[in-house]
Amino acid sequence: MSSHATGSSLWDTLTRRPVVLDGGLSNQLEAAGHDLSDALWSARLLADEPEAITAAHRAYYAAGAEVAITASYQATCEGFARHGIDAARTGQLLRRSVELAREAADAAGGRTVWVAASAGPYGAMLADGSEYRGRYGLSVAELERFHRPRLEVLADAGPDALALETVPDTDEARALLRAVRGLGVPAWLSYSVAGDRTRAGQPLTEAFALAADADEVRAVGVNCCDPRDAAAAAALAARITGKPVVVYPNSGETWDAAARAWRGPSRFTAGQVEGWVAAGARLVGGCCRVGPEAIAGVAGSLAGPAPDGPDGPDGSVGPGGRGA
Repeated sequence: MSSHATGSSLWDTLTRRPVVLDGGLSNQLEAAGHDLSDALWSARLLADEPEAITAAHRAYYAAGAEVAITASYQATCEGFARHGIDAARTGQLLRRSVELAREAADAAGGRTVWVAASAGPYGAMLADGSEYRGRYGLSVAELERFHRPRLEVLADAGPDALALETVPDTDEARALLRAVRGLGVPAWLSYSVAGDRTRAGQPLTEAFALAADADEVRAVGVNCCDPRDAAAAAALAARITGKPVVVYPNSGETWDAAARAWRGPSRFTAGQVEGWVAAGARLVGGCCRVGPEAIAGVAGSLAGPAPDGPDGPDGSVGPGGRGA
């Protein structure tokens, strides 16, 4: 059963052991035959095929995930408005994203599992790959005004956490830290990084330090990055913030925006998890191109000896921090 029903806390659990996150939502949806080629990606299915989203969440829970991250990564008033969806309906769809994950959690076979409501960066709404660059030309105040309304709706829907994810630069992190104040739902903040810097090029020491004193943020780390960058980033986040660390890299393949295709080999392996946990990771999973098979490997490695070799992702997605 879900913690929503039992009162069990995700954050209390992290003090005792690592917790398994899910993987890329869109690769699971596309593997099931759903077309995600428009700018809304998986968020479109909130309106058109919500049962497909529930099925994707169930697949990850069945693989051993303990946290499902909702299909709201790219769900915004501005993005939906371009498709003729008004603010009232957008609010309904944002709430529905949490409800769908909760429905899947309630069918998770009696295990205690949780739901994290995804809030992707401003660039995800633009659907032009700019979440991997940041530096949108907007002020911190403008970015806060963008994020706050949907975070209010998501928080009101009752998730166990808010996932502030795939953050490319420190300006957006500052905006998100302001936007979650007073919402009453704990959050994690995860950056998309390249080496020891944010995607916008700022040092991770600076980026992680922003969250050190933010009471609303219970965990800090990285997502949608190359798996090879995860351990060093996790160790840095733990040292600078003293908080539990969240790590959910992508497959390590590279998105070719011009060709709309993935290039290079998958580098995500369950054998890497031990190193991430040793570095401080307590929320561990996968992002783009990391499917249920790989998450089963993560769960297995946390339950016992880590298997050797790649646990390959399945399906195909476009750019976006949640495979959104």
